[in-house]
Amino acid sequence: MRVLVVHNRYRSAAPSGENRVVDQETQALEVAGHTVDHFERLSDDIEHWSVSKRALLPARVVHNGEVRRTLSESIRHTRPDVVHIHNTFPVMSPSVLHACRDEGVPAVVTIHNYKLLCASGDLYRDGNVCHDCVGRSVALPALAHRCYRGSFAATIPVAVGLAVNRRAWQSLVSAYVFISESQRRICASLDLPQARTFVKANLVPAIAAPVPAPEREHLVAYLGRLDEAKGIPLLMKAWQRFAAGAPSGGLRLVIAGHGPLADTVKAWSAGRDEVDVVGTLDVAGCAALLSRARAVILPSQWEETFGLVAVEAMAAGVAPVAAAHGSFPELIGEGTGVLFTPGDAAALAHVLGDVDADPGRFAAYGAAARRAYLTRFDPGANLEQLLEVYRFAIDHPVRRDHGQRSRPESSHRPTVGMVEPE
Repeated sequence: MRVLVVHNRYRSAAPSGENRVVDQETQALEVAGHTVDHFERLSDDIEHWSVSKRALLPARVVHNGEVRRTLSESIRHTRPDVVHIHNTFPVMSPSVLHACRDEGVPAVVTIHNYKLLCASGDLYRDGNVCHDCVGRSVALPALAHRCYRGSFAATIPVAVGLAVNRRAWQSLVSAYVFISESQRRICASLDLPQARTFVKANLVPAIAAPVPAPEREHLVAYLGRLDEAKGIPLLMKAWQRFAAGAPSGGLRLVIAGHGPLADTVKAWSAGRDEVDVVGTLDVAGCAALLSRARAVILPSQWEETFGLVAVEAMAAGVAPVAAAHGSFPELIGEGTGVLFTPGDAAALAHVLGDVDADPGRFAAYGAAARRAYLTRFDPGANLEQLLEVYRFAIDHPVRRDHGQRSRPESSHRPTVGMVEPE
């Protein structure tokens, strides 16, 4: 099969899980013998644009005619069986959907976040989960709260784009892939055609081999972006509560990542001998950290659409400890990790105390998590699910006349969906 992957890559200064997922899926397709071509735009390039070109970016967020033309040319040149679209923001815009329709090639869209509902893409505002724009045809609350980069002017084109392009997202896509059932439920108000909608977990190869419990260090790890939505302030607060109650427990915390709160985290860790802040790690560094840890902490304040680090930890035989909302209750079944009340520092501190006092229990969680990974997130099975979606899209294209479906929605569809927690 020949696949054209369309992706607006996120800035390199903020390492992106979405970029990693796209790369991992692409590599799996190529290893399996499929041909993958790429149509990409880089957010890093924006800072090198001329002043006049940057001035036009808000309009291009809504529709980018240049991208539509060049993608059409790429499709005619590569002649793919299917176009797989990931992120289109901010440079590409939904004009890529029109290019696929223009050239008569089925489009598969993986919806990685909440950008079709929310100007900021994470349904999180002022320290809380926010669904104010869910179900609205126009995201007026986003304008009132300046949800994109704290700027009213910057939020306008994003909100306009959500409204203007809603119909294109509904009618020009042959198959939609949500990455968790919780994400699909939250996005129900998008009114996407149900028969074309699938739930498929991200493809997650194991980056670290399981290590026997006796060889692990007495530490817990956080790997991810250092910002409020990911729960860094909550983690710091919970660790202080834990450390105050168990000053000689010996448990250590290693924080890996970068983000807007990096300086805050470094200042907080100063003088705390039991806390190490190691900055951004490459894949090998992440694997080494996972191989040392007894548990991985995922304190996210927003409703994560998919917990990539949680599944990587499971693959490595490490118990995930996560906030009990978003995708985490789907990923972490009973006996494979611990879920705690979202936003509750005391609850997280209690779990940290359990790790400290009973490492054997968390070793058992880690072993069960590894078995769950092999059963539910096997990369080979995941790739076959993706190929099933591609085949469905090829067999059920949308027509050129305003995106009307060319076949009845009762036609056969593959059995793709996230396996329920064990």
